[in-house]
Amino acid sequence: MRGAVSVQNVAKGFGGAFAVRDVSLDVAAGEFVTLLGPSGCGKTTLLRLLAGFETPEAGRILISERDVTGLPPHRRPVNTVFQHYALFPHRSVLGNVAFGLEMAGRPASEIRSRAAAALEMVRLEGFGERSIDSLSGGQKQRVALARALVLEPEVLLLDEPLAALDLKLRKEVQVDIKNLQERLRITFVFVTHDQDEALTMSDRIAVMNDGRIEQVGAPEEIYERPRTRFVADFLAVRNILEAMVLDVSGGRARLRTAIGLELLAEDDGGYRSGERVSVGIRPERCRLVPVAASSLQGVIEDEIYLGERTDWRVRVAGELLTVAEEAAAAAQRHRGEPVGVLLPPASVLRLAP
Repeated sequence: MRGAVSVQNVAKGFGGAFAVRDVSLDVAAGEFVTLLGPSGCGKTTLLRLLAGFETPEAGRILISERDVTGLPPHRRPVNTVFQHYALFPHRSVLGNVAFGLEMAGRPASEIRSRAAAALEMVRLEGFGERSIDSLSGGQKQRVALARALVLEPEVLLLDEPLAALDLKLRKEVQVDIKNLQERLRITFVFVTHDQDEALTMSDRIAVMNDGRIEQVGAPEEIYERPRTRFVADFLAVRNILEAMVLDVSGGRARLRTAIGLELLAEDDGGYRSGERVSVGIRPERCRLVPVAASSLQGVIEDEIYLGERTDWRVRVAGELLTVAEEAAAAAQRHRGEPVGVLLPPASVLRLAP
């Protein structure tokens, strides 16, 4: 199918170390998939393999059901948008967008009409004669998008394209890109290290670590049900604990950490009495209550003010837990205050190593 991508057991190394290790990933036609992970995890190398800038040492890459593993970039039905735009300062906005069509030898009338249509697509109609230096960062990024889209690629690859923008502008361009992709239904493969960006824009997210894909799923699944300790930590599950399973009954597992904190978890079928497990609890799934309203009692040791909410650091049975609270409620609290903590069993997530 046009625009479908299939990565099959692909590996790539540099200097004896593998940047991508036996990676397989299928992207449906018209899907927006984000490769998410920290620097050095292999996400950009995987994108460069898709683009043809690197050649895999093992495995195959199919685009639109065609094996492109050995093809150079110019023979692949893809285009790439880079972090630093790579625009020509000596050309006008329209000239930048038209460049690829000129290299393809298209007629002048077609070049101008298609370039103008591409600028309209990214909401830059009327900007064609401006110089690149006169544009804001967000406008430059939209010119780069138009230049990539004017060639009508089957797959658009985007390598951290918003990293150079300030926070407010980045949020605006995120919405622009997502709306554009939904309108055009072109397959997008997007690389970022920003979890909020990935959650906002993607149909699915592939979280990468040490050259491998640790988990693939919809944003809601990745956020709510991280499968591994790495994914949980990267997706801001601040409370990660090591515990012993005391017993499993009635659909719940009773756990105890090494220093004595006991909690209940909903049994997902993976708990075994006497085994050690890693579990994670999101700060926003915990609640602070009056001391008498919970069997878990602690003392607030520190606070992290985040505007709309505060993350409290609470010492409970020797463990230091992070509990999020909305600003209105948080304004009434202070360090040193004794509190009760509610940890709903459904909020305790069992994590693979």
